[in-house]
Amino acid sequence: MAILDPIKPTILATRLIPNVDRTLAAKLELREDQRSLALITCDIDDALYVSLDEATKMAEVEVVYAHSFYAGSAHASGPLSGEIIGILAGPSEAEARAGLHAAVDYARERAWFHSADEAGDLAFFDHAISRTGSYLSTAAEVELGTPMAYLIAPPLEATFALDAALKAADVELRVWFAPPSETNFSGGFLTGSQSAVVAACNAFREAVLEVAAQPREV
Repeated sequence: MAILDPIKPTILATRLIPNVDRTLAAKLELREDQRSLALITCDIDDALYVSLDEATKMAEVEVVYAHSFYAGSAHASGPLSGEIIGILAGPSEAEARAGLHAAVDYARERAWFHSADEAGDLAFFDHAISRTGSYLSTAAEVELGTPMAYLIAPPLEATFALDAALKAADVELRVWFAPPSETNFSGGFLTGSQSAVVAACNAFREAVLEVAAQPREV
């Protein structure tokens, strides 16, 4: 593997529930019109988070549950568990299926980590989102359709690189993931204009690569 090679997520399992049991629906706090569910697991959590958000833009669905598993996919509870489970809810099986397909396609085609070293051991996520869907808009407490930089790296790298990103562009830190997260990474959501978000992603990437190339500055 070379530096900046993509590290692509693997979708491990998917299922549709056309008409969810209403007792389970109550536990998920579904509305009465949310009758169908799409379930999905993936081996990279942040890749699926942005893919679930993409689904909310492509189908009449909402993210009703999404959570990372502790210690990451290397310590998963089973071969199909991965690092995260996400659940989309929609008014019909057709909408749930459309949301599921949108999430799977986005994860496979765009939601990639990248390697910061030749061994592929140091991975980071510098993902520019041109407009947020309902899921990330709610998470960041911003208006629907806000440009966002979704930035993730190991703890030291993320802290150093977030500072660089904030100084490089006119962006606002809306969410900070203090280390360690469930999967022992860190990062944040930055918002601004589309050009500012791209500039922030570029600065974040360069800062992570700097640390990877020379870990001990002193």
